[in-house]
Amino acid sequence: MPAKPTDANISPAHKAARVASWLHEKKAKEIKAVDVAGLSPICDAMIMASAASVRQAQALADHVLACCGDHGFSYLGMEGYRTGQWVLLDLNDVLVNIFQEDQRSFYNIEGLWSEGKPIPLSLSRPSDAPKTLAEGDDADDPEDLDDPQEPTSPA
Repeated sequence: MPAKPTDANISPAHKAARVASWLHEKKAKEIKAVDVAGLSPICDAMIMASAASVRQAQALADHVLACCGDHGFSYLGMEGYRTGQWVLLDLNDVLVNIFQEDQRSFYNIEGLWSEGKPIPLSLSRPSDAPKTLAEGDDADDPEDLDDPQEPTSPA
C-alpha cells in the first residue's frame, strides 16, 4: 500500500505556490503569496486571493481543502466560511486569505505584510483561454499552423 502524501518535506513557499495554483484553477483573482517567515509568529507564508462572490469564496475554500486532503497537506481550521466575506484557511505553516474585493482593500493584508518577500507564482492561463499576441505568442508559431502533411482543400 503506497504511503499517503504529506507536506512535511515541502517548503512553505513551495506549498504556498501549490495552493495558489489550486486557487487559480477555480478562477480566484489577484492571487499573491508572501513569505512572512521571521515576521509572523503563526505562519511562514500567506496567500491572498479575491473572489467575485460569496459562493465563489466558499467554492475556493472547498477546493483548497479537498486538494489538501488529496495531497496530505496539514489543515488546522477555517474561519469566515459562512459569510464568505473573508475566508481564512489555516494550513499550519501557510495561511490562505480569500476575500471579497471590497473586504480585501479594506483590510489591506498586503500592506500589513509588505516587509515579507513575495513568493513567485507561475500561474498558467486556463487551457480554454484564447491565445493573444499580447501574451507573447508568436503569430508564426509552427504549432498554430495547419499540419503540412494534411492536404488542404482548394477555396
